[in-house]
Amino acid sequence: MPNIEKKIIRTVEQTIGTHRMVQAGDTVLVGVSGGPDSIALVHILLALAPKFSFKVAIAHLNHCLRQEESARDETFVVSLADQLQLRVHVERQDVRRYQKSRRLSLEEAARQMRYRFYHAIAAKYGYEKIALGHHSDDNAELILIYLLRGSGPLGLTGIPPVRDHKIVRPLIDIQRNEIMEYLAVKGLDYIMDSSNRDLRLLRNKIRSRLIPELQTEYNPKCVDSLNRMATILTAEEKWIDDHILPIYKDAVILESPERLGLSLDRLKQEPIAAQKRLIRKALLQVKGNLRRITFTQIEAVLKMVQEGTAGDMLDLPDRICVGREQGCLLISNAQQLPRHKAEGRLPRAVPEYSYQLSVAGEILIKEAGVQLCFNEIPVEHVSDWRQAERQIAFMDMDKLSFPLLIRNFRPGDRFSPLGIRGRQKLKKYFIDHKISRTERMKCPIVLSRNKIIWVAGHRLDNTVKIDPQTRRVLKAELLLA
Repeated sequence: MPNIEKKIIRTVEQTIGTHRMVQAGDTVLVGVSGGPDSIALVHILLALAPKFSFKVAIAHLNHCLRQEESARDETFVVSLADQLQLRVHVERQDVRRYQKSRRLSLEEAARQMRYRFYHAIAAKYGYEKIALGHHSDDNAELILIYLLRGSGPLGLTGIPPVRDHKIVRPLIDIQRNEIMEYLAVKGLDYIMDSSNRDLRLLRNKIRSRLIPELQTEYNPKCVDSLNRMATILTAEEKWIDDHILPIYKDAVILESPERLGLSLDRLKQEPIAAQKRLIRKALLQVKGNLRRITFTQIEAVLKMVQEGTAGDMLDLPDRICVGREQGCLLISNAQQLPRHKAEGRLPRAVPEYSYQLSVAGEILIKEAGVQLCFNEIPVEHVSDWRQAERQIAFMDMDKLSFPLLIRNFRPGDRFSPLGIRGRQKLKKYFIDHKISRTERMKCPIVLSRNKIIWVAGHRLDNTVKIDPQTRRVLKAELLLA
């Protein structure tokens, strides 16, 4: 056995043993793209299978992104499985469609679909472990990506050797050049993905430019150094997390599969650094991961804890909603909620309401704590309607009709804001003007002939504005009850 083969087999054997990646009798599903890393992984695991008493199968997802090249990859993997007499699972999925529906980057969409595919196959056929070909260079590249993004210590821990007791990465202590040497010595064929040469992707740019520059000009062993730092930080993160866990359990006052509530009083007892960790831990529990959760978003949640008021809400990626409700920081996953609950995300601070006003006069909206007054006035009593306060609106009475319907916001509401061309969703108007979710539900919406004519306290609709031909004016006023 050549030296490089002996070294790699010995290193992977140690990695599997150190992290207890497999147990005797396991069946391991290997994700195989056809590239050098996954090809090496399959052959190395087959060499170690008798020692650890596990079995190997192959899974390949055709992303349908590169047309003929994708078909070539699929054919190559199926042929490999046939040569090695291994069971193979192959599927084709439309990644671009998934990307557009989820509004993700193409790289992230492909990653999500790939992991969903692996987990689905493992669950269906009873594979205990899913082995992937990430190696130490991949880990160094990810660490640099997070470093450039300004990540905290958790991001700098890199790729975990084992995740959720299911995903294992036996090559995590092997470098890319060792893998290539191993393939050459063994005479193993593999295929290259042309997208790996696309320097528009940050990872490719780091791999092709930044790391070679660091190795040439600063530290020839920078990949080893970055991996060593990740190992140190992983141990420290584990120690910190062990200390945070009892505080977290003490702070949780509401827990269900789709919602989690933290005591605001308990959160505020901790230093800011601990509060951030508690928030991240809660988001991780509800969301399942922290992908697309940024430093800015954590800061926004922290500000809600420190300065917010009941009813404040914040939307985070992947339909995660964070709100402040009566001494509780409530985190909800709208994807997991039943539809009728998901529409509100959090329990409504304001119930739905609807009133009719048959003639000009006054009406109390008790749910919003306001009163609306409508009075007909002579047109000459309107000095300059453009300078009216937001709580007052002047409408052309000949452009509307009673009864007026007064209700709160409904999904799909549209209107034509005064002074702006075209129609827009009322939800967008509220978001653009930074109106909180609770205030949106309080806000009285006035309709005539089933069309919005006034968003009370905010904006009149163009269809009822006063013009030189106006003869009768309806003055509307919003007052606190």
